[in-house]
Amino acid sequence: MQAGLFAKKVGMTQIFDESGTILPVTILKTGVCQVSQIKTVTTDGYNAVQVAYGEEKLENIKKPTRGHLKLVGDKGFKSFGEFRVSKPEEFKLGQVIKVDTFSIGQKVRVTGKSIGKGFAGNQKRHNFSRGPMTHGSKNHRLPGSIGAGSTPGRVYPGKKNGRATR
Repeated sequence: MQAGLFAKKVGMTQIFDESGTILPVTILKTGVCQVSQIKTVTTDGYNAVQVAYGEEKLENIKKPTRGHLKLVGDKGFKSFGEFRVSKPEEFKLGQVIKVDTFSIGQKVRVTGKSIGKGFAGNQKRHNFSRGPMTHGSKNHRLPGSIGAGSTPGRVYPGKKNGRATR
């Protein structure tokens, strides 16, 4: 397995192939990805390549991270990730990994991390009705009481409201 790149999703678009079929395409933006550490079975127990990405000014990086990056060069990075490789001796410290390492038509594995969306609210999340809008009510979109009274006295995890399903 080869080392990969870290990228940020920019958006989606579409392209046409030779037969005129529309293909959905994800646009990714890659920055500088540099090998910051080479891990081997003898030193760390497994073979991997640590890749630094997300360029940052050196003065904005904490001193332990700066010391870790001193062996690599004079660039600063804020994020690190690892790729398991079978032959770590093929990589050198400070080596820049570019998009050119991939060939056209090569299949790649893409993983992502979604950002938090905050508290959705019961109207958006479960299609619950809203509270009264007039007569001095201040309970417009607030959750309010959604469960049963005394039995079971709570809302079961994963349920929209306290009603049992049969």
